[in-house]
Amino acid sequence: MWWQHGRVGRRVGIMRILVLGGTVFLSKATAAEAVRRGHEVVCAARGESGRVPDGAVLVPVDRDVDLGPLEGAHFDAVVDVAKMSVTWVRRALRAVTADHWTFVSSCSVYADHSVPGTTATLEPLEDDPAAPMSSERYGAIKVASEHAVLDAVGDRAFIVRAGLITGPGDPSDRFGYWPNRLSRGGRVAVPDAPDQPAQHVDARDLATWIVDAAERRTAGTYDAVGPANPLSLVLGEVAGAVAPPGTVLVRIPEPVLQRHGVEPWTGPKSLPLWLPPSHRAMMFRDAGPALAAGLRVRPTAETAVDALAHERALGPDRTRRAGLPPDVEDALLLEVG
Repeated sequence: MWWQHGRVGRRVGIMRILVLGGTVFLSKATAAEAVRRGHEVVCAARGESGRVPDGAVLVPVDRDVDLGPLEGAHFDAVVDVAKMSVTWVRRALRAVTADHWTFVSSCSVYADHSVPGTTATLEPLEDDPAAPMSSERYGAIKVASEHAVLDAVGDRAFIVRAGLITGPGDPSDRFGYWPNRLSRGGRVAVPDAPDQPAQHVDARDLATWIVDAAERRTAGTYDAVGPANPLSLVLGEVAGAVAPPGTVLVRIPEPVLQRHGVEPWTGPKSLPLWLPPSHRAMMFRDAGPALAAGLRVRPTAETAVDALAHERALGPDRTRRAGLPPDVEDALLLEVG
């Protein structure tokens, strides 16, 4: 296989890039961007979640076991988006070598989300399939994964602590709820937290930066986020892009949301992007270092339009992972008048 050979016959400027994943959302966007630039891209995945981008090579692997035919291979760059498994991360670091290694981590690594600017991280945790899932456990395993990468590749590591990743293909339903709902117009229930900060990064912009970093050998640890803005401004940008004339955003006080069992952030009965006080700074990370290192972000309105097209392609009657069911929203609007 071509990835098992050295650099003989390689075109100038063309890189061999291994994407651990490549079939959904960010990893797929990264593989697609690398292919678009003419790089030779291998995607290592089960291949069950979707197709790799045209022009990429799928190597079926089971990361619970090994990397199969990729064992011992060398790449110019590796991009690992392992969601929640330090075992997967260590196994990949042992299996292949690379001149540049990107690991997509998360802003969930931080121990305190109530105060802006904190940098202390959670204590690292090992994988434990029997342990209950929580945001804290997710963040702690990401910390362990970051340590594993830094221990193995040192100053060749590019650690990307992503915030809320948005855009078409987002499986979380969080951001997509808003363009989907606002496009239908009428009275729209929004949280009464206009000054709460909110920030996100479009998956396509993050993918572009990851490929840029591989080409430029950018190293270091960064919060991969766009600029923070008041939630009211973010929702206003979305509304301005997709809402019909006459749409009214109705602020629902927190006590009313709580009485109706509405959860913040995510869940089948939630208001996405709304955060409790304990996490109010989670979307108020400093985007300055990432922007200075080359991250470029598109307008929220553009992300909203493209996310809406994805929402419509999925169908309006599907079960959502985040957002308000219509009957719950009707009850909220009725109570506030």
